[in-house]
Amino acid sequence: MKKTRKILGTSVALVIFATSANAQATATADAAATIVAPISIVKNADLNFGNIAVNSLGGTVILEASAASTRSIGGAGGVSFPANTGAVTSAVFTVSGEAGYTFDMAVITPSVTLSNGTETMVASNFTVSHPTGTLSATGDETVYVGADLDVNGSQAPGLYTSTSSFSVLVNYN
Repeated sequence: MKKTRKILGTSVALVIFATSANAQATATADAAATIVAPISIVKNADLNFGNIAVNSLGGTVILEASAASTRSIGGAGGVSFPANTGAVTSAVFTVSGEAGYTFDMAVITPSVTLSNGTETMVASNFTVSHPTGTLSATGDETVYVGADLDVNGSQAPGLYTSTSSFSVLVNYN
């Protein structure tokens, strides 16, 4: 029994010695976060296809997404552009946020209906001048949106406006 106590006592002493012989170390770390300017978008101008003449065939007016707002004719070829073009403009947006950051932009509405009260046309196939871009040193970028307007044959004369707006979405990459 004496021998068992001696062994047990020695074992306990070894455990205590081994535990206290192990050195402990600690370290610290800091935490940080950077809040960047939130990305935002503002509409500067609405999409406007301008003045259009149409015959019985109808056709498509293609308005490019650019500062030039160039129109072309597609489809059946039954549309033309009179000398008095009217106000032709791509939709214009300003994207703002953190300078030098990249972004994606897309039109999330597949189509909009334009109406003069009784007659309708559809604008679709929206295009974006640069669906990805980099914000300038001042933290902004101008982006243009164009679309195709399907004009029915013998479309009734009048001012056609969208019955609902189209939406664009912009995100940081």
